[in-house]
Amino acid sequence: MTEQLQYKPGLEDIVASETSISYLDVEQEEIVIRGYDLIELAQKKTFLETAYLLIYGRLPDAMEKHHFQQNISSQTVLHPIIQTILTNLPKTTHPMDAIRTCLSALAGYDEALHDRTADCQKARAVRLLGQLPAIVAGSYHILTKNAAISPNQNKPYTENFLAMLTGRIPTQDEITAFDQTLTLYSEHELPNSTFAARVIASTHSDMYGAFTGAISSLKGDLHGGANEAVMHMLLEGKSIEGFLALIEQKLAAKEKMMGFGHRVYMRKIDPRATLLKKTLKTLTESKGDTTLYDMCVAGEAYMKEKKNLYPNLDYYAAPIYYVLGIPISLYTPIFFAARASGLAAHVIEQHMHNRIFRPRVRYLGPRGLKVSNDDGKTEE
Repeated sequence: MTEQLQYKPGLEDIVASETSISYLDVEQEEIVIRGYDLIELAQKKTFLETAYLLIYGRLPDAMEKHHFQQNISSQTVLHPIIQTILTNLPKTTHPMDAIRTCLSALAGYDEALHDRTADCQKARAVRLLGQLPAIVAGSYHILTKNAAISPNQNKPYTENFLAMLTGRIPTQDEITAFDQTLTLYSEHELPNSTFAARVIASTHSDMYGAFTGAISSLKGDLHGGANEAVMHMLLEGKSIEGFLALIEQKLAAKEKMMGFGHRVYMRKIDPRATLLKKTLKTLTESKGDTTLYDMCVAGEAYMKEKKNLYPNLDYYAAPIYYVLGIPISLYTPIFFAARASGLAAHVIEQHMHNRIFRPRVRYLGPRGLKVSNDDGKTEE
């Protein structure tokens, strides 16, 4: 009887998968990625090294890292058909919707689309990692300026990605800060978008389909879209006083405060936010203007005092992207591009150890209703 099955809204605390990819250890305040602490990875390794770890299950040695970088760089040029698609989309299209369309289209150009072997899947993941920076940058520059920024295949992945987003050559401090955000966004156990990807993959659908479902999930402001909402709120506040007044106003109106709280961490700070708080401080000090950092710190203290809520990753990632000169509408697409390596790992794992997802429901509707005849009389 389904009435006897356990039900929790939003599947909260329900274990839906077994995985060797990642785990959120709330008690130890550790985000485990293939056995490593994500925060330590973000401090000591690059995003590409973490992406390699996620896809191949181990950190690369120097030669493997070099070949991985070369392989990805060789695939960063925007596919001509994808450029045509972006050119012909309505100019009002949000970049997340544009990227979703492009990902779906890419499936048609994969000659081994139905090959689910691990080696083919890993090669597909690398190809997507290479394509996504150009697609993400193009989803903004082509739609708003009718011109794509070409990648520099001789530059490292993160430097090239940031340059394509901003249209300028970044400094080393900027590259380091951006790379750190990519690493921290790369994998986070089983959030809504990753779960969506695994559900789709469990039907034996391909990686492009799983990614398309994941990006649709990530677009929502209760998930990836929160970073854009945070930045708009900071800009509306303008100053510490204005920001705190805005928070107070939103709390009084019982509005959800974007950038605060997390389904898993609950009453603890997101460890990723703790690291990015330091990164934002360093970055704003190097720019000679700590206004955004000061606003964020004041907002964090206010929310802790009033609601006992703590920042999540988006709260500090948003102002970092703003200081780097990245258009706000690209914040969530960057999240997706960074999460691609984690998503690919989950799709591969799901295909290797598959059982299709098919949960049940608790029915709350009526029963026993009878269908009437055309004359309105109920059959006896």
